[in-house]
Parts: sequence; C-alpha cells; structure tokens
Amino acid sequence: MPVSTATLGSVSFLSQLFNPDVSSLSCFLHHSKLSTLYSKPSLLKKPSSSSLYNLKVSASSASANPKTDNSQQAETAVTAILDNSVSTDEIKPAPAPAPAPAPAPARRSADWKAARAYLHSGFIYGGRVEGFNGGGLLVRFYSLVGFLPFPQLSPSHSCKEPNKTIHQIAKGLVGSILSVKVIQAEEESRKLIFSEKEAVWTKFSTQINVGDVFEGKVGSVEDYGAFVHLRFPDGLYHLTGLVHVSEVSWDLVQDVRDILTEGDDVRVKVVNIDRGKSRLTLSIKQLEEDPLLETLDKVIPQDGSADSDSLTTSNSSTIEPLPGLDAIFKELLQEDGINDVRISRQGFEKRVVSQDLQLWLSNAPPSDNMFTLLARAGRQVQEIQLATSLDQEGIKKALQRVLERVP
Repeated sequence: MPVSTATLGSVSFLSQLFNPDVSSLSCFLHHSKLSTLYSKPSLLKKPSSSSLYNLKVSASSASANPKTDNSQQAETAVTAILDNSVSTDEIKPAPAPAPAPAPAPARRSADWKAARAYLHSGFIYGGRVEGFNGGGLLVRFYSLVGFLPFPQLSPSHSCKEPNKTIHQIAKGLVGSILSVKVIQAEEESRKLIFSEKEAVWTKFSTQINVGDVFEGKVGSVEDYGAFVHLRFPDGLYHLTGLVHVSEVSWDLVQDVRDILTEGDDVRVKVVNIDRGKSRLTLSIKQLEEDPLLETLDKVIPQDGSADSDSLTTSNSSTIEPLPGLDAIFKELLQEDGINDVRISRQGFEKRVVSQDLQLWLSNAPPSDNMFTLLARAGRQVQEIQLATSLDQEGIKKALQRVLERVP
C-alpha cells in the first residue's frame, strides 16, 4: 500500500491510501477548518516539546466514505495538538535527540595543545605504535598520529635482534607501547615528531659518569668516528655515544672502518657527558696503554739498559734531531728561565703512531732544575732535557708560545 506524508506547519500526517483516486489526505486539506488553518500560517505556531507528536491517521477500505469518521478524527487530533489540550498521557512524545558529539576540529586543536605542552615540559608519553612506513613508526597521540623516525628509536631494539632489518623490527613493534618524548609539534604544518632516544636518555643518563667503563656494541661507522651502544646492567643497550676517530686507537687511523665494523663488541670509557645536548663522548684508546709510556718504560728504560738496536744514549752532538726540532730548540732558548736544551737519548717504537712531529711533557716535576720533554715522529722517539728554573706550568706556557712562533 502506498504511503504519503503531508506537513502542516510543524505537524506531520501519515496516511495509508487505499484508493489513489480518493485520498484521505485530500479530504483533510479540503475540510473547512483545516483549510482555514492552512491558509493562515500565523495560527500554526511552533509547538512546545510537550505538544510535538507524530500522528498516524488510518483509512478505511476503498469503498468507505472518505469524508466520514477519518476526517473527523483527524480534525479532532489536529485541533487538540494546536490547542495544547491533549494530555501527554494520551499521546507519547517523540524521543529527545542525542547530544551531538564535540566537533572533530575542536578535539584535534585540544590535542595539538597537549602535544605542545609535552614538548615544552619534556614529559614522557606512552604512545601506541599504529603502523610504520619507509622512514619510521606511526605513533598514536590521543586523536592525532605522530611520526617516530627510525634514527630516533632506542638502540635496544636493533641490538636485541641484530639479524633483522629495521622494517622487520618495526613490524614487530606494531601494537606495542613505547615511551617517547615530543621533539616537534607544529599544528600549522601538521608535524608531530617523537623520539624514543630522548625518553631513554632521561631515564638512563643519570646512571653514568665520566670515567665509567662500559661494554658496548658498534653501531654505524662514519668517517669521523664510530657510534657505540652502551650495555647496561639489565643487559639492554639503552644509550649511544661517539668514539671520535682520534679516540679509536693510539695508532695512526686513516679510516675507522679498517679497525671497527658494525656489530663489533668493544670496551669504551666515558670521557665527556653533554647533558644539555644528550651526547656522550667515548674513548677506546684510553683503556689501552699509551705507546709513548711503553716507550719510556721499555724502549727507553730508565735504568739505561736496552738493546743497541732500539736505544742510543749519547749527547745531543751525536744524535740528529728530528725534523723541526732545531727551530724549536732555538726558540726555547729565547724564553726566560730556559738555559739549555739538548737531546739525551732516543729510541724506536714498535708501531707508527703519527708521522707528524709531536712534543710531550713529562708528568714528573722538574728535578735539580732539569725537565724532560719527549719528541716523537714516526717510530722514532727522542728524549730532550731542559735546564730551567721554571716550574711545570711555566714550561708548558713557554712551549705554547714557541709553537705559535714556529711555522
């Protein structure tokens, strides 16, 4: 059976029509009272919530007279509603609409404000990994999704599963909760960037001090040095530091990759902590004996006993100074407090540390107005005696002035 709906002001009528030619609805519209109401919109005021109802008007069979009971019942119902004279017990009101949810833009704006608060406070946030792409992880932050670049992951993941690629590791992290810090939050450009490294730095950097020695695993190797991940007592590698090329070995290092390879296990010493920039400086060579000290003790033993091939003891007139020493000697003699400079002996190291001329100050204080310097170039080491009235600090400053004048 066809169903049609007609609206008079704020009142809706539903009529089931049995005879399309003789419509109950048309009868209602031709009724004198309804016609009057329909032609005067001012009489059809918006009803209050207690007087807004849905009316269902039924019709008789096709042979029934459309102007009898149905029209009278409809007229009575409409008049009752408009006059607000029908009790709410007799006619049930329509259910109230559910409250509309907060607009999505307002929610996102509030979450961007929260992200900026995390950025400025430095607080750690537990974010759920929603997925990943070619450059990093997608991390949920309330209604927002931020980005955690792979280089900002804690080294513990790759060290725990060294045979997996970074994308395999990322796949395994989907669904997990990571402790991260917000390091960039720009609502205008929609950039929300996280760092897990910064979060673990906050937790573990307080457990390390300059001079501490750690077992480590070599990460990436660059021209300027190697990054080493530090293993903590829990067995995980939480922090990463840089071993500069100059701190890799006492030997002359042309290419770090000739000595260190990613995945190597090494022992390192913490030589500097920059807490403001979250950086660690490490050294491998400082855990080894300086070859120069080995030279003093073995190549040039203090008791004067050594093989003739490795040690020559003579006065300065029979030992040819290393290239560049003559000019330094002349300048040293121009300094107040230095009376004499001469080479006392020389020796040869087992390995080449540097081809450049290097000068070393002895840690021993001057004795009987005599102070010792060491000059080294290649494998050759020469011991230099200074007759001076200066103390150790005075000799150091005099040597600095001389080296500034000598090209």
